[in-house]
Amino acid sequence: MFKYLFILSLLTLLCAFAIGQEAQYPQNYFIRPLDLPPIISGNFGEIRTNHFHSGLDLKTNQREGYPVYASADGFISRIRVQIGGGGNALYISHPNGYTTVYMHLRNFNERISMTLKTYQYRMQKFDVDFPLLSVEIPVKRGDIIGWSGNTGSSGGPHLHFEIRDTKTEEPINPQLFGIRIPDQVKPVITGLYLYHLNGEPFSEHTPKQLYPVSGSGGIYNLSPQTIVNIGGESGLGIACSDKNSASENSNGPYSIELRLEDQTIYSAVWERFSFDNSRGMNSHVDYPAMIATGRRIQKSFLEPGNPLKIYNNVLNNGLLNFSDQNIRNAQYIVKDIAGNQSVLNFKIKFSPGAAKPSKAIEGRKLKFDQVNDFDTIGLKLNIPLKTLYSDLNFVYKTTARPSGAYSPIHHIHNRLIPLNGPLTLAIKADDNLPAELQSKALIVNHLKKTQGGIFENGYVRTEIRNFDSFYIVTDTLAPRIVPVNVSNGASMVNIPRIMFRISDNLSGIKTFNAMINGQWVLMEYEPKTGSLWHRFDELTAKGKNDFVLTVSDMKDNLSTYRTVFYR
Repeated sequence: MFKYLFILSLLTLLCAFAIGQEAQYPQNYFIRPLDLPPIISGNFGEIRTNHFHSGLDLKTNQREGYPVYASADGFISRIRVQIGGGGNALYISHPNGYTTVYMHLRNFNERISMTLKTYQYRMQKFDVDFPLLSVEIPVKRGDIIGWSGNTGSSGGPHLHFEIRDTKTEEPINPQLFGIRIPDQVKPVITGLYLYHLNGEPFSEHTPKQLYPVSGSGGIYNLSPQTIVNIGGESGLGIACSDKNSASENSNGPYSIELRLEDQTIYSAVWERFSFDNSRGMNSHVDYPAMIATGRRIQKSFLEPGNPLKIYNNVLNNGLLNFSDQNIRNAQYIVKDIAGNQSVLNFKIKFSPGAAKPSKAIEGRKLKFDQVNDFDTIGLKLNIPLKTLYSDLNFVYKTTARPSGAYSPIHHIHNRLIPLNGPLTLAIKADDNLPAELQSKALIVNHLKKTQGGIFENGYVRTEIRNFDSFYIVTDTLAPRIVPVNVSNGASMVNIPRIMFRISDNLSGIKTFNAMINGQWVLMEYEPKTGSLWHRFDELTAKGKNDFVLTVSDMKDNLSTYRTVFYR
């Protein structure tokens, strides 16, 4: 378990001089949760869909079933089984004020498993989330608490590991506690971007220029003789990534600093953040570019509605605006948590003819710092306070209803502008929606992906988290149940579980429940494959057993499967 301890301790000592934050956090208190070489596929703070990554994704050789160890003394304070998300997850609270989190586990140790199963049977539910008292399941450093897996929304076998502040629940970079990943590799800088804002809010129409970057080994420059010319209020952005010595995976940096004439005007550091505003990542990046091209450009200027607390020493929101034509020296400094750094040096000046105006778009002006209501024929939209990151020139139109729909298509701005929270959307249903189908009505987007919805007073109402195109359809088809290893009258002797595959065509699986001889039994579910199964235990009688499985979708369409098997 501890055969890599000496190497990691040496790495910690070497890195302590590079990053100063270790002094705030206890060193050598937590051990790594796997007895494997420390290799990661994802690091803390890197950009994910709608959030920053909140931990380390520790590789497990593309296999499941490695023992997972408690990182320090404490107690199991929370057990969670989630359909999607972290899958099977454990939380250990420690007496030093921190909580460690272990996600995507295949299974738990016997004591935790029994506690979980008891609670699941009490609630008659597979996906549960519940706290425990400190006296219920205490653990010691190095105890096996479970085994690594691939549950939840994991894209492959690994262990997601976090360290959180117990009081605030803010995740903190685990490497600041001495849980180090070998790293002698400097970050890579691949592009510099100039945004011509000219006093306008940042949007999908903001003109930008790419300045190609060349270099290696931590030293980067623009092409010879290149000067970045600004013609008015402007902002900068950088494309960069990082690797470590143990893996070829591309990860995010630990910090980005922008300096102008040796003065810091912007700095972002991924030491810790709050889940409450992690979605603000969409304002941190050039979101239109990320959605349209997949390119992850990290802006070095702040939109007024950006809620993130990762920034330091930001002057004038990171915006550049000067009128003299002096050439100024500028510098990006990108670091990883091991202290490896890369520097991009470039020159910048004001040039009166360099300004590039934004594309003129007519629309309704929405203010980022107020509630915005948009009410028009066939549609109602409520945008709460703190939902927009900047003022928005809002565009809306309708087009003809698709075949089988019960409303026109409502084009609500476009997908290139992010939202910090949900909006309330209500679309008026056509008069030809039959009364018996009103409870089956829901809203879908341009990909016909469900957004949910409830029919109320002639409208279908739901919450959305993205601008898009939406319309009303109905879902009248029940989920599909396919038996995998059982048929009527089958013998299940020496077969450990009864297995099915379930799926739904539109609104999604809502519930699944099974009864054996009239008694509720636990069904386990893996949504990535649609697999549903029950593990036979002492509660299953020998001989004949009557089995009933019911599966419903979000519109309460119900499927039932009945069979008899023998044990």
